[in-house]
Amino acid sequence: MSEFARRRTIMVDTQVRPSDVTKFPIIDAMLTIPREVFVPSALQEAAYAGENLAIAPGRTLLDPRTFAKILEVVNIQPMDLVLDVACGMGYSSAVAAHLAEAVIALDDNSDLCAEAENALSSIGADNVAVVEGALDAGAAQHGPYDVILVQGGVETIPETLTDQLKDGGRIAAIFEDGRLGTVRVGLKSDGVMSWRYAFNADAPVLSAFRKSVDFAL
Repeated sequence: MSEFARRRTIMVDTQVRPSDVTKFPIIDAMLTIPREVFVPSALQEAAYAGENLAIAPGRTLLDPRTFAKILEVVNIQPMDLVLDVACGMGYSSAVAAHLAEAVIALDDNSDLCAEAENALSSIGADNVAVVEGALDAGAAQHGPYDVILVQGGVETIPETLTDQLKDGGRIAAIFEDGRLGTVRVGLKSDGVMSWRYAFNADAPVLSAFRKSVDFAL
């Protein structure tokens, strides 16, 4: 077993399994996908640490526990089409692709999109398409989606994104409000979104999902 494979096993055994993540496909995906391939070379030694990693300005690789728990609560199915927003270098997309039929990996950073394409290609993740575009605009041309994941903190989710969910579709994001972050899952039913609390977690807020501030004269 390689050193990174050993670290993957430790990550799953100490960060994922103890956090109420029980679905075998998630555990299998996180044991399989080489996380170190999806971070800058300078961060490879930290790839399996139990913390968020800043992989580029404004982009965060979520800590393994948080990401695994998001996957657990959003419940990706084998026939699902997934939109992965702010995919960064593509790790989250690679894991989601292990669970879903196909994944659209969206980022607005052209360098990260190129890195993601290279990394995904290197592991043979041929059911992922990387798309460059505004994060809050989504990728309607490839939708509608069964699941939308947001890889970072949000203050608000625009309707432009939830409009791209199928009826019965789910979206998961880390909502940052003051000092407390919470993961919430939105379900679309008869065209209406309902949100529920899932668990506490924190991540830096993505600039595309900040609330606009209205200034009064």
